[in-house]
Amino acid sequence: MHDQSLLHKVRSRLAHQLDPVLYSGRGMSPLNIVIALVILAGILLAIVQTEPSIRLGHEHWFRYTELALGSLFLVEYLARLWTCVENDSVKNRWQHFFSFFAMTDLLAIIVAFSLYMGNGGVILRLVLLIRVVRLARLGRFSTALECIVVAIRSRTYELLVSGIFGLVILLFAATCLYLVEGHIQPEAFGSIPRATWWAVATLTTVGYGDVYPITVLGRVLAGITAVTGICMIAVPTGILASAFSDAIKEAKEKHRRLPKVLDHEI
Repeated sequence: MHDQSLLHKVRSRLAHQLDPVLYSGRGMSPLNIVIALVILAGILLAIVQTEPSIRLGHEHWFRYTELALGSLFLVEYLARLWTCVENDSVKNRWQHFFSFFAMTDLLAIIVAFSLYMGNGGVILRLVLLIRVVRLARLGRFSTALECIVVAIRSRTYELLVSGIFGLVILLFAATCLYLVEGHIQPEAFGSIPRATWWAVATLTTVGYGDVYPITVLGRVLAGITAVTGICMIAVPTGILASAFSDAIKEAKEKHRRLPKVLDHEI
């Protein structure tokens, strides 16, 4: 009976370190900071391996490092699987097992061990892709990623309207330049689809410079389009900034109301 109580306390403590929802401190827990650093080290290792002058002659070192990282991620994976039931939103371990992040972790672990066994080549490229996906895991260690998702969902209609408005301006600008410059520069503005490339580059303020109007009226329209593009980008930016600020405030308020379960258990 005492052993079960001790085991439950250990699992609860570990869950509060691994699960950002249960962690009562600010930011990331110390354990999650270490895990995040290991993930970044794994990504850096994968990037370095693409340089032949560094990789050649050190293949064994890279392989054993892959084995060490894979082992660490395996321990983390098993620990999360063991402690996931401490979160009330997780009904059972199968729910956690089939979650996106858990499946990504498992796939990365399998590939890491496959690489150690000598299955390089294409698998190495797959490791790179999986490790890029691992960056998304950093978001689950805090409420930032959740706030971004909540912000986008809460302003879906406004973003959709601004997107449609931007599309209308894009087509209008392309049509105007087609009418003004089409007969002078047929290769660049000879059709609306061709002029659309210029409109995209101008409205997004990229301005590649490969295509540009040469007539006075065309340049006036180009200037108006460029200024409109700045305003057009500012609209969804302001919408998202406001929504993200509201989401952060809501998350902080929710975090304050979260009962400190661990303190009660102790």
